[in-house]
Amino acid sequence: MKSIILLSGGLDALTCLAITKNEYNCELALTFDYGQKAVKREIEASSKICEYYNIKHEVIKLDFLKKITNTSLVSEDEIPHDYDMKSVWVPNRNGLFLNIAACYADSYGYDYIIMGANKEEGASFPDNTSEFVQRIESGFEFSTLKHPKVLRPLINMDKIEIVHEALKLNAPLELIHSCYSGGDKHCGKCESCMHLFNALKKNNAKDFIKKLF
Repeated sequence: MKSIILLSGGLDALTCLAITKNEYNCELALTFDYGQKAVKREIEASSKICEYYNIKHEVIKLDFLKKITNTSLVSEDEIPHDYDMKSVWVPNRNGLFLNIAACYADSYGYDYIIMGANKEEGASFPDNTSEFVQRIESGFEFSTLKHPKVLRPLINMDKIEIVHEALKLNAPLELIHSCYSGGDKHCGKCESCMHLFNALKKNNAKDFIKKLF
């Protein structure tokens, strides 16, 4: 049994890896470059995380996805502090990522694909829900010979619970980049930063707040 993980370099992906690394024999991480503002920092964070856990890391460029994405994640527009789903939407992002991972699973025999879908983001983004994952898995029954399953260990957790789990597992939170901007430090203003800051604060993780913000 072995698995592959979708690794953005953020809180959710790191915590998923910490949870599944040994039990599901995670061997490979895929990070996607679709022209997002934070791509350089995400790749750096993912690379360091993979080095920490001693797993292989690949970066996949998706130039076409940048070309067809019109939201502030990839454009020159500033990311709004209080956004709705449409303002940061990337067309079929999770569906595309999972299908690419399924190609790897089919070719190299991976039994599981790990993703950081969680309760908090699932409330806003339909491609972070169990229903979405179940339908993707149904498609794999036809589109692959391996029929990989998608693990989502955070699906019933919010950000506060995810940070709690990461701390319990001694995950290297100092390595993550969960900010939509590409700065050296988390901006503390975008929605992703605010959720992370609040979750760290609720878990009294002051040292990590100082390191990341």
